Amino acid sequence: MTTNDDVASENSPQMTANLEKIEALSERLIKAVSGKSSTNPALSGPDQELFSNALNSYWHEMMQNPAKMFEHQAAYWGKSVKHYVEAQQVLSKGKLEAPSDAFTTDKRFSNPLWNTHPYFNFVKQQYLINAEAIAQAVEDLDSTEKQRLKYFSQQIIDMMAPTNFLGTNPDALEKAVQTEGQSLLDGLENLVADLEANNGELIVKLADEKAFQLGENIATTPGKVIYRNKMMELIQYSPITETVHETPLIMFPPWINKFYILDLKKQNSMIKWITEQGYTLFVVSWINPDESYADVGLESYIEEGYLAAIREVKEITGVKQVNCIGYCIAGTTLSLTLSLLKKRGDKSIKSATFFTALTDFSNQGEFTPFLQNDFIDGIEAEVNEKGMLRSFIMARTFSFLRSNDLVYTPAIKSYMMGEAPPAFDLLYWNGDGANLPGKMAVQYLRGLCQSNEFADGGFTLMGETLNLKDVDVPLCSIACETDHIAAWKTCYRGVQQMGSTSKTFIVTQSGHIAGIVNPPSKNKYGHYTNDDLKLDADAWLEQAEFTQGSWWPRWESWLKKRSGKQVPARLPGDSTHPELCDAPGTYVMINSKV
Repeated sequence: MTTNDDVASENSPQMTANLEKIEALSERLIKAVSGKSSTNPALSGPDQELFSNALNSYWHEMMQNPAKMFEHQAAYWGKSVKHYVEAQQVLSKGKLEAPSDAFTTDKRFSNPLWNTHPYFNFVKQQYLINAEAIAQAVEDLDSTEKQRLKYFSQQIIDMMAPTNFLGTNPDALEKAVQTEGQSLLDGLENLVADLEANNGELIVKLADEKAFQLGENIATTPGKVIYRNKMMELIQYSPITETVHETPLIMFPPWINKFYILDLKKQNSMIKWITEQGYTLFVVSWINPDESYADVGLESYIEEGYLAAIREVKEITGVKQVNCIGYCIAGTTLSLTLSLLKKRGDKSIKSATFFTALTDFSNQGEFTPFLQNDFIDGIEAEVNEKGMLRSFIMARTFSFLRSNDLVYTPAIKSYMMGEAPPAFDLLYWNGDGANLPGKMAVQYLRGLCQSNEFADGGFTLMGETLNLKDVDVPLCSIACETDHIAAWKTCYRGVQQMGSTSKTFIVTQSGHIAGIVNPPSKNKYGHYTNDDLKLDADAWLEQAEFTQGSWWPRWESWLKKRSGKQVPARLPGDSTHPELCDAPGTYVMINSKV
């Protein structure tokens, strides 16, 4: 029988040649890293200073209760020694008597060698013991730094997984032998290419960027850009039905990412689906700002985004009122706009729909580590220097909240296995981020996220004090059950404080993206409804009715009642709004640079 050792020996000349090529690539690697652009240290991933602050808090509490620390240590030592003794017994026999089935649901340990090979099994089991000890030590804390410590400790746990190192990753080792070292050579090529493409910043490419072309195989719903200013392009989509509802619909997507998450492909395009239901749909495509937008704040997004879009749509369609959708940060800002319009006595918005929109930030959830003064101070220093919050910083922040899925697993596949990134449209979109203007980023983080001024006391903007209770139009809010960016309970709390007498709240299964992009044709995720919004969040969900399938038809039934009679379908633009270009427009094509 031929073993891996035999294969390595027989093919040693090729293996040696590939390993020599790897050494030669090191020069490119060093050159790429040396060209790294400067970034405020507080924003460079899990930061050392922030971690030190949290760690000091942990040690302070442990010194106040040393018995707890000794209890943790004794339990950890006991498990480790017992595990070592068991491993010695296995090694003396030369094999495992029975495969270990512990933690088989963890995708990182799917290779059978983790259970059958004494070496890999020992490494895996000891890692799991270590991870459990770290997590338990933090869980037992009663500290104001607990949330931050949980984040940093999880980063340590994820980072130190044996799968992240070549010598303890059986998949990578097996492939290196099978390919005579070619997989390692390809992996280093991928690593160097990613570094070179991002000025020395290590940003793992998640998708094959050459596989997609906006307007050709994604973002293909027919439409025209009929208005443009420095903040946005306004797209009017071509009608599909002979008649449409009289009241037009304006969709405001988040400007942290590009709008085409709602128009990836025909099968899951919400934009296409809405036009099929007989609505005149307008979508705002935000500019991807550069350093010249440093002084642009939320005022500009409202004045030249929301109010401009509403004005132009009313003029094109000849109506007095429009319906609006706001997704994520655009939903937060739609709430600000509604409060402003109420102050001005302007009733241009007939109804509002919110997708995963936070308006009450009193509970910061998983973002607690990123919303403390030291981290925000780092952002302020960054935007003061660069004029903007660069997209890769935001992307990295979100990625480390799910580091196994969005950092380490893609890195292993690309850099250790030498695999090309997949042609996956969602991951392509995820990597196509947008910058944030410096002033706007600080306004949002300081005034809304940290101080919670909109829900608590009032947020001063454009000469008015804006309050959450001023949002009094009929509204429908959709939140996602497993959303780690906008937790559904936090979205619910904000809706409870809005002043509207007509509120609908829906919780859909899945997360921030999949919960929203959930077409009826897939029949994949269900949703919860409950008319009693006076209940606390837990009681609301416990008493809610569950419906299998997409929430889209339920929402469309709600919207239809607020969209007026049928009128002849409207073609994009008019005599004063000529077609500037085809959808998806030009602003969406602007890429961010590190």
